[in-house]
Amino acid sequence: MRISDAEQIRNVALVGHQGSGKTALSEAMLHTSGALTRAGSVTDGTTQSDNHESEKERQMSIFTTLLHAMWDDKKVNILDTPGYPDFASEVIASMRVADTALYVMDARSGVEVGTEMAWSYGEQNDTPSLFVVNHIDHANADFASIVEEIEDRFGRGATVVQLPAGEGTRTVVDVLQMRQLHYPEGETEPEVQPIGDEFEDRARELHETLVEDIAASDDTLMETYFEQGELTEDQMRNGLRAAMLNRELFPVFVTSATEEVGVSRLMDFITGVCPSPASRLVETEGNRELRADPDDDPVAFVYRTMAQEHVGEYSYVRVFNGTIESGQDLENARTGTTERIGQMYELNGKERNNIPRLVAGDLGALVKLEDTNANDTLRAESSDVVIPPIQFPDPRYRMAVRPVQEGQEDKLAQGLHQVTDEDPSLVFNHDALLNQLTLSGLGKMHLQIAKGRIERQAGVEVEFVEPRVSYRETIQDRATAEYRHKKQSGGAGEFADISMLVEPLDGEFHPPDYVDVRDEDVVETEWGAEVHFVDAIVGGVIDMNKFFSSIKKGVLSTMEEGPVAGFPVGNVRIVIYDGGMHPVDSNEAAFKRAAFACFRNAFHKAHPVLLEPIHEVTVTTPDDYTGDIISDLNTRRGRVQGIDTQGPLQKISAEVPEAELHQYSTTLRSLTQGRGLHQTQFSHYEAMPGNVQEEIVEEETAEAAA
Repeated sequence: MRISDAEQIRNVALVGHQGSGKTALSEAMLHTSGALTRAGSVTDGTTQSDNHESEKERQMSIFTTLLHAMWDDKKVNILDTPGYPDFASEVIASMRVADTALYVMDARSGVEVGTEMAWSYGEQNDTPSLFVVNHIDHANADFASIVEEIEDRFGRGATVVQLPAGEGTRTVVDVLQMRQLHYPEGETEPEVQPIGDEFEDRARELHETLVEDIAASDDTLMETYFEQGELTEDQMRNGLRAAMLNRELFPVFVTSATEEVGVSRLMDFITGVCPSPASRLVETEGNRELRADPDDDPVAFVYRTMAQEHVGEYSYVRVFNGTIESGQDLENARTGTTERIGQMYELNGKERNNIPRLVAGDLGALVKLEDTNANDTLRAESSDVVIPPIQFPDPRYRMAVRPVQEGQEDKLAQGLHQVTDEDPSLVFNHDALLNQLTLSGLGKMHLQIAKGRIERQAGVEVEFVEPRVSYRETIQDRATAEYRHKKQSGGAGEFADISMLVEPLDGEFHPPDYVDVRDEDVVETEWGAEVHFVDAIVGGVIDMNKFFSSIKKGVLSTMEEGPVAGFPVGNVRIVIYDGGMHPVDSNEAAFKRAAFACFRNAFHKAHPVLLEPIHEVTVTTPDDYTGDIISDLNTRRGRVQGIDTQGPLQKISAEVPEAELHQYSTTLRSLTQGRGLHQTQFSHYEAMPGNVQEEIVEEETAEAAA
């Protein structure tokens, strides 16, 4: 069937905690609709979703899978998202392009961490939402308790549309249509029955509550309800859709995905009630609203990219306006370059179907785009429309990465560029001073999956190691030193004599009596520190016009690998106040060597200290875990700055040394049963305790010797 407008499309994202049954539900939706002749199994690795080797190996979703099915002459695009917190960026991207979020919950477990996280993303995107209580056929499922949990955690807008007809049953009571649906084993379509006597009163009570909830969301419906005492099915359907769009009501459904109980009714609701793309206006960066008009100028948004074997790179898009077709030229709003649209596909996991066009509201994949990444807008060349980029969470887990075999650094860099282009929540950084590449992501598993992708795509074996910390060196007191460099080995000799004063840059310069300041030069180093060079030479004992530059080079060369432990030096004032030169043997090389040695001597006398980077750490957690988190931060030399209450959560602010934060996300997950999240941001450098400094110096000295 050809899709010609947005009213024929429904875009739904299956979100929730790992193991709640999202992939099984997506498989059941495809099978129930006839898109599959046989439903696959997560355990057997035969589902349309979870088709990557890493997903089959772990029996869990890692990437969002785009699927689609036809139901009631409408196309339902299904985004099956991962539930593990390390892959939150996949959920966030899917929420941007979905028009309804289906929060899939395990009837045996209730509200879990993944559900709470996905709910926050839905709130950020104002995504209409409903709840699907899955595994309802299990004997230990507790529907009433889960509804109470949903209402307690997500508000009273949760409104029951269905309830199970007893424990371990294949029968569902639909209180919207006031009928009972029995799903015989092996059948996808239910037998419609009268509501059983034991459920009649409860069903009637829930039906009246549902009608009242719908009426309360609209003044006109409220008047009709008061006048007639009831609403028609169309009035309820339209009122429920409007209430979902305003995030006032969140219907609650029940299913058993593996048994395909309740799935056909859920599909009915998605196509009959859930909003279409035409129902939701999309704001652009210029505050223009797009209405999913297939006849308007084309605007497509790339929400993710991913390399596929034997195909190339897929650019997954949602068409927010107009129609895009093969052979069309569109402008990339970020680069200003023109992209020729080649092949385009609608997908069911790995299975792809070549299509000639995608209309406003639809989801699909483009291939072989030249320079288009996730978050890019493709538009008509005369357009100025830009879809706001997806805001991905900051990385929380960092490792140094290097090739196992030397000489493959270029391949590694290529692989890092590719995976970070595909997944913007991955960030890599090259620290030239530490000679270190680091890769940061949302957790340990996130980086392990990225490692596998780098190895496959770039053909290089890589390993993770603990990242080195970017310490700094400085001094705490004023000190002086003298150094004479003299070399005579036949022919021209070398001679340079320097007297130097060093002090920390922590205030105004008050020179001693024997120092007569003539000139001062401020140098900003490559490592972000400031160094003040003061010329206090009198009587011409050193020709500073000729040798000042060489002296600065000598000092800066030893600063780059500091005298204490080889870390960069900064925030120091260097005063050249005396010395001597030879009319023949003094040259630039001699003064550079003399300055190098003189500075090291003075530095060691000025009570040097190692500075460590301090990070501002913000931990968001349920109140139950606050004490454990604070205790753990104390063991990490952290200083708690404050605790604020944010609804049911506590927000703990602390300053913690970077060296103490390695793999902190793993510890926090363990302390809070996955409910705690943290963010870090560099704050400042400060002197480390003496015992810690001794350990660092010993480690660096031993490593240098090795």
